[in-house]
Amino acid sequence: MEFQEVVRRRRMVRSYTDEPVDREVVDRALANAVRAPSAGFSQGWAFVVLDTPADVARYWAATADTSDPDTWLRGMMRAPVVILPCSSKAAYLSRYAERDKGWTDRDEARWPMPFWHMDAAMASLLILQTAVDEGLGGCFFGIPPERDAAVRTEFGIPDDFDPVGVITIGHPAEGGAPGSPARRRRRPMEDVVHRGQWGHASSPSA
Repeated sequence: MEFQEVVRRRRMVRSYTDEPVDREVVDRALANAVRAPSAGFSQGWAFVVLDTPADVARYWAATADTSDPDTWLRGMMRAPVVILPCSSKAAYLSRYAERDKGWTDRDEARWPMPFWHMDAAMASLLILQTAVDEGLGGCFFGIPPERDAAVRTEFGIPDDFDPVGVITIGHPAEGGAPGSPARRRRRPMEDVVHRGQWGHASSPSA
């Protein structure tokens, strides 16, 4: 598929069939993910891959009440692949304390933005784009804060890594919970692109 077509088709899929996904496709998505940029080539990411029915069920049991699923949960639980992308702040703080970076400490104040999360997010987008390129669907969403500890315990995620979200991958199905794009328009380019400097607000009418 041409790159522009991948970008155009990419959307969050919230309903899947139970058809399995070829493991080679999952491996290809992960291989693409680790080609994402990372500050200082820190590569402070990790991916928990759940691609068996038993492991996928463990995820949903740890994060949701599966006894009475709503439309969203019914559609999402059928996805045969769940990936938990994780980021490690410690990896970045340690990397930038190395000699070639010139810092002598691991002070978090040096980081005005959490590049560890940002880089993991870019890797996640490459997974989503690979799914589209393979004719599949994907969705990125968050772990409920109150279930974070349960997920860490269930899947043995170490303390120096943080799950930044969840990615489902599978064959899209009809139906499912509608996403926000069904209720909101895409903002036009002239509203979000500012060339040279941020545009000035219009003067109020006299």
